[in-house]
Amino acid sequence: MTKQFVLANLLLSSCFVFSQSPTEKIRLNQLGFYPSSEKVVIVEDSSSQNNFCILRNGLQKDTVFKGKLSKPQTWEYSDEKVMKAVFSDFIDKGEYILNVQGLGNSYPFSIGNKKIGEASKASMKAFYLDRASIEIQSKYGGKWSRKAGHLDAEILVHNSAASPGRPTGTIISSPNGWYDAGDYNKYIVNSGITMYSLLSLLEDFPYYSDSLNLNIPESGNKLPDILDEILWNLRWMLTMQDPFDGGVYHKLTNANFDGSIMPEFANKTRYVVKKGTAASLDFAAIMAKSSRVIAKYRKQLPGLSDSCLKASLKAYKWAKKNPAVAYVQSDLSDPSINTGAYDDFNFTDEFFWAATELFISTNKLEYIEDADLEAVYQRPFSLPVWQNVGTLGIFTLAKNANIFSGGIKYEDYNFAGASKIILNYANRLRSHKKESAYGISMGTETGDFSWGSNSVCANQGMLLIQAFLLTGDKSYLESANANLDYILGRNAVGYSFLTGFGSLSAINPHQRLSEADNTSEPLPGFMVGGPNPGQEDKGFCIGKYTSSLPAKSYTDNKCSYASNEIAINWQSGFAYLSNAIHAIRIGNYSLINPR
Repeated sequence: MTKQFVLANLLLSSCFVFSQSPTEKIRLNQLGFYPSSEKVVIVEDSSSQNNFCILRNGLQKDTVFKGKLSKPQTWEYSDEKVMKAVFSDFIDKGEYILNVQGLGNSYPFSIGNKKIGEASKASMKAFYLDRASIEIQSKYGGKWSRKAGHLDAEILVHNSAASPGRPTGTIISSPNGWYDAGDYNKYIVNSGITMYSLLSLLEDFPYYSDSLNLNIPESGNKLPDILDEILWNLRWMLTMQDPFDGGVYHKLTNANFDGSIMPEFANKTRYVVKKGTAASLDFAAIMAKSSRVIAKYRKQLPGLSDSCLKASLKAYKWAKKNPAVAYVQSDLSDPSINTGAYDDFNFTDEFFWAATELFISTNKLEYIEDADLEAVYQRPFSLPVWQNVGTLGIFTLAKNANIFSGGIKYEDYNFAGASKIILNYANRLRSHKKESAYGISMGTETGDFSWGSNSVCANQGMLLIQAFLLTGDKSYLESANANLDYILGRNAVGYSFLTGFGSLSAINPHQRLSEADNTSEPLPGFMVGGPNPGQEDKGFCIGKYTSSLPAKSYTDNKCSYASNEIAINWQSGFAYLSNAIHAIRIGNYSLINPR
């Protein structure tokens, strides 16, 4: 018997595991890994040995891979000393667990496409479950079926929104749309960034989107199911424009939030309130982008593309006449309005975004002149959020820049600068991922851990996907995938932040639909907000938080709107990230402008 054979058997025997329970000290994507992806698991440092093993789940004597943990690193955001178990070279499909001798087993995980693909699909199906103005039937919603609520056929024009054509008290119909977050109201500003992410998924991955069956009422109608879902909100948005002057109402809302009741019991009077510059420009941007995307389906949707562009032009014209109309909720009275404000007082980013989308849709130079590219390029760059949407315009320019290359009349416009900005920021994210103790981009900026921190993670991933599509550089894809791993369990609290997916997933989201129904499990496929050291809800969630550290300040409780709420803008970022990665991993994509 050779010395090498004895040593190999000793290493294998150290992996024999019979009845160890999973330990939360091993953090990983609880769904698993694509065969071709990097495979990284985080192990909280302890007295454990340096060896780890991959074992077939259910056959724990069957060791399929063994390796050594990395050297310990301290993650400043959780004050933990952690090590990495890396097994990227192991590509065999199957069900596994990871064992660290002296510490225990991980949750089970798979290597393959199926489970992560199911989660990606569920993140889009969540929008159907979140629809207003429709009964969710059991054949589409399963145990989460419910009666219709908020038909929104008789909405009052609030005095703040009155115009000569629509005086105070005018009744309008404004059905459809999605419930915005934990509440039952509908907000134009937050719909803007949400719709951009979903339209971009359809635009960036058309063949994948065409084949995705979500099992919704519209399935089989010769339109992609993703587009059908987008249309549910788009048609609501169109009702929010005053047809007499083109301005767009800020939101459709109760005077006060509903309690934790099902939609059919929420019968308070609802209003459209003050028209504003931010709402009108967000609307203009989305309608211009929608007109381009929907143009492909003119036969199935006759006239809609043209209607969207007309609505966009009219809203943009109103905003140029009213360039500084802020929504100040405290100014509203009779009745006062006390729901989500979504207030913004700087409209430079909205003007740029709307002008960019209109330029791409109309090919008219007046809009790119309005956009003032060089001034935008000089401003500090940030990830897109609802109150800072300029980056969405940069995304749009970058993916359309090749349309203008070589065109004489465009030679004075630096369209390529948009791609450079995206790649510069993507390089920062990628570099931070390499240095991070958790191997992720989160923490590149000091404010990454804030209200809705998981949406920061998802939007980092969306930007990294844009960088990959622009260049074909797979290191950007792997960085985006690491952020997906974070959301699905490779984080300091060990939770999968996607309801219904993972061995330890969020089960108590701050969401009225999940709180008020008679089902013990939450609606599946929703991403909750994530760690937030601000703990703005601690007066409501007394004693629920166990840590104030940035990456650990999370509680899976219904009371926690600061760390466990859902929101459509957060959801759309995750839906883009997860479905984009799935499309790329299964080979159903094409590059935008590969270098």
